[in-house]
Amino acid sequence: MSQAHLSHSPLSGAGLGLRRSLLPEILQAPPEAIDFYEVAPENWITIGGKMGRYFRELTEKKRFVCHGLSLSLGSADPLDENLVHQIKQFMQTHGIKHYSEHLSYCSHHGHLYDLLPIPFTEEAVHYVAARIRRVQSILERKIAIENVSYYTYAGQEMSEIDFFNAVVREADCHVLLDVNNIYVNSINHGYDALAFLHAMPAERIVYAHIAGHYVQADDFLIDTHGAAIASPVWALLEAAYAHFGALPTLLERDFNLPPLNELVTEVEKIHAAQKAVA
Repeated sequence: MSQAHLSHSPLSGAGLGLRRSLLPEILQAPPEAIDFYEVAPENWITIGGKMGRYFRELTEKKRFVCHGLSLSLGSADPLDENLVHQIKQFMQTHGIKHYSEHLSYCSHHGHLYDLLPIPFTEEAVHYVAARIRRVQSILERKIAIENVSYYTYAGQEMSEIDFFNAVVREADCHVLLDVNNIYVNSINHGYDALAFLHAMPAERIVYAHIAGHYVQADDFLIDTHGAAIASPVWALLEAAYAHFGALPTLLERDFNLPPLNELVTEVEKIHAAQKAVA
């Protein structure tokens, strides 16, 4: 077992991505199984009124992590430093200790509203790592970078895992390990998911993501976050725990939201897998 060193992680156990529609129900009867929540700060920075009070009440009771959607780390557009400063203030207001982002880009002279892959090249390694270091300098903390799902790529001088590891090493940042993205990419691009998983830098992992996907064809999966977690993804999560230890793990569900009790059942399944290797 290659245990991840999680002393730098403010998280433990199992978490849930927080949607506004769930907030009143969660506050009324807080699920004991949920140890932490994740929010996209872009969707919550300007929240006010009753929902703002609800949100503040929950951040005072539970641990939170911010998961960014729009920094566009791989874009040729200038880094949105104003947004980074807003995120910093948001984290300070709510006592949030950690921020994660995608190793991708989502803007070109304006937002594209999709997470697009960065070319796997040495030039891109240096460019993106410098932008990550700038974000870390403004936030005054290391951030975690997520391995992303993708369906094509613009250039490939190295493998996906070599590119990912080169970026996080040069940026000296943490890692958000997305288990579903590894599985989806392994099917779509024909590589060994377990080998990719084992090549992730254990000492940098802060937490993990797990989510559902859509099966378009036997060899084409779409990362949707809109379905229950598939059996092969559960198996890969268990393999991650066997290799890294019981990583803090967050359930992502962005649409087709089932009742809260069904989400809690999946969170409890994460707990069961963690306890199996504890």
